[in-house]
Amino acid sequence: MPMIIEPGDRVELKKQHPCGGSTFRVLRSGMDVLLKCEVCGSLIRMTRRDLEKRTRTILPKETER
Repeated sequence: MPMIIEPGDRVELKKQHPCGGSTFRVLRSGMDVLLKCEVCGSLIRMTRRDLEKRTRTILPKETER
């Protein structure tokens, strides 16, 4: 069963980014997913299938105050 990933979600991946961060914010989702590293701000694009394999957890969205 595929994961439900929406823009605004935060995901923790199994493998770290070269900058040392492992949490990313989902900017766009569809057939491919655009992620932004929360440490250095780099943009990463990968297929939804690859993201589902590499995801450790989906973190809750931060609420607006």
